[in-house]
Amino acid sequence: MATTYLDLSNRVLRELNEVEMTSSTFSSSRGIQTAVKDFINKSVHDIYNESVEIPLLHTSTTQTTYTGDSEYTFPTDMRRVDFESFFLKPNELITNGEFTSNITSWTTLAGAGSAAYNSSSNGRLRLNDYAAYQSISTVVNKTYNLQVRVLDSNGTGAALKVQVGTAAEGTQNLNTTLTVTDFNAGAILDVQFTATDQTTFITVNNTTTETNLDIDYIRVSRADIMTRKLRYISYDDYMQRFKEQDSQNSSGHYGLPQYVYKKPDYSAFGLTPIPDKNDYLISYEYYTTHTDLSAHGDVMGLPDRFGSLIVDRSKYYTYMLRSDPDHASMSNRDYQRKLSLLKTDYSSRSDYMKDTRVSSGNSRLSIV
Repeated sequence: MATTYLDLSNRVLRELNEVEMTSSTFSSSRGIQTAVKDFINKSVHDIYNESVEIPLLHTSTTQTTYTGDSEYTFPTDMRRVDFESFFLKPNELITNGEFTSNITSWTTLAGAGSAAYNSSSNGRLRLNDYAAYQSISTVVNKTYNLQVRVLDSNGTGAALKVQVGTAAEGTQNLNTTLTVTDFNAGAILDVQFTATDQTTFITVNNTTTETNLDIDYIRVSRADIMTRKLRYISYDDYMQRFKEQDSQNSSGHYGLPQYVYKKPDYSAFGLTPIPDKNDYLISYEYYTTHTDLSAHGDVMGLPDRFGSLIVDRSKYYTYMLRSDPDHASMSNRDYQRKLSLLKTDYSSRSDYMKDTRVSSGNSRLSIV
């Protein structure tokens, strides 16, 4: 059972032999009860400040680039960014192409059967003598990669029609089929098409009622953009090497970003060269800030087994408030011991050791 704000507060109050609170009296607390509530949040702050890279606070995000824009703000819940995690890749143009929880963003075309969401695996679009399509924004005369994975629920060897054109079921850019021969094993179509309009329609169609064809995913991206790691440079390095070029009022200096830097106030990151396309997607990882506990039923972000760590730290602050240094010292000692366990169990660390040995030209290996 998750440890709530009320649970933590009452654990401290019990050890201090003070009156506990209930869910109905929590919001109207007074005196030492209110102080303990404040100390709970203060203690959580202390833990996060001691261990910034707590895996439970780790997350990732993406940022679409805009032609001519070099700087992009961080998420509002960002605490620390991993600048070794920045990658540039082509922007995914299909919306809800993974069908994680529904088939929204897809328009269905009626046939004799049906179209529905299938919750199998990570979610799929199920077609039975039915079609579905989605329109995407494209650049005329540019080539795009299209990938589709489909499964045949009955193993009849049915074929899925894949069409790309300037309208639903249009075939101006692509008209092919993907046949699934192995029962529930699936097949993947990797193909390219060249856009002939600024709006392109992607259609998938199962024309038979003999079997359900499950679309596992549909992905479309620019073919001329390859995934690459962005190298981090300091803001001073950027100012010395690239700022003068990026400040010139000329699109001739725009290009494929190679470097990422952070603004001195940590409010945004910058890319250089300045992006020359809207089709780049920047992905990176960061550690989030935590939200203070407020309502009696709020749950802390740390594992329940570290509730005693918060209690010890709160007791320390309470004893200091009461001018009881001996008991405060004892509580702080317990806190520091348990904090070391937290850092050992949950702080980020290398998952492997790197072999740095090199050949010396004979049968022996030397360490460098």
